[in-house]
Amino acid sequence: MTRPSALTGSRGAGTAAPHGNLSRTALTALAPLAWGTTYVVTTELLPQGHPLFAGLLRALPAGLVALALTRTLPRGTWWGKAAVLGVLNIGLLFPLLFIAAERLPGGVAATVAAAQPLMVAVLAVTVLHESPSAWRLTWGVVGVGGVGLVVIGPHAALDAIGIAAGLAGAASMALGLTLTKRWGRPAEVGPTAFAGWQLTAGGVFLVPVTLLVEGTPPAIDAPAALGYLWLGLAGGLVAYGLWFRGVAALPVGSVAVLVLLSPLVAAVLGVVLLGQTLGPIQLVGFGLALAAIAATQLPPRPARGRPRLTTPR
Repeated sequence: MTRPSALTGSRGAGTAAPHGNLSRTALTALAPLAWGTTYVVTTELLPQGHPLFAGLLRALPAGLVALALTRTLPRGTWWGKAAVLGVLNIGLLFPLLFIAAERLPGGVAATVAAAQPLMVAVLAVTVLHESPSAWRLTWGVVGVGGVGLVVIGPHAALDAIGIAAGLAGAASMALGLTLTKRWGRPAEVGPTAFAGWQLTAGGVFLVPVTLLVEGTPPAIDAPAALGYLWLGLAGGLVAYGLWFRGVAALPVGSVAVLVLLSPLVAAVLGVVLLGQTLGPIQLVGFGLALAAIAATQLPPRPARGRPRLTTPR
């Protein structure tokens, strides 16, 4: 069966019935929900001091499994596009986020990373040529502030290199997300194969980086094997397949803000599994972040006093 168009991209996104968009949004949200488990899995199951190795095992095996299952390789210009997207969305993102996590308190690093929806809002105008949306930009700021209230502690310290790495990581994912929306994906390629291209490209990029920075891989015991398996299957193969399916079907601004779910899930797991607590200020921030996520799933309100023009697509 073939898809009705040559590419699945930004054209026509968000035009489906509200019920259809709701189900797509729910499925897409499973990806950042799975990514939100990374912190507790890393701290409780994996050997310490090897975050890049964890990122490598999260990406490359899952990508190779996806390629084996789908038996679909890029063609023509898609070899280069898949490499660029894989580096931006995975290969470059992981080291930058790990640098931020090492040099900043976890809450500060998570808040810096949460700036990604704001970057996507700007890139949607410059790269996708969408009209500026004050609605999504405002709620994006609210969402970042909400995440900050949830995860930043009273004694948070700042580090210039850590802040720069966190912002660069957010920018890398924002650009990767925007280019994914702009380029779409070939009609004959499903989201699992598309995710496999990028996971493999990102994993290949991480191989020399990991060897140079961390050296010999650590010993892997049973808990670590379970943790790596979870990160690779749930956080890699399944999550990225759902994520790229959502990117193709939904407005890019609505998808980008779903990333805010990751630090919220990490905070909840900290309470449930690690005995941490959420105070009143954190609960307010939690509510603000959830409100921002919900609000940005709604279509932007047209400006008053001006007719809303539509153009054939």
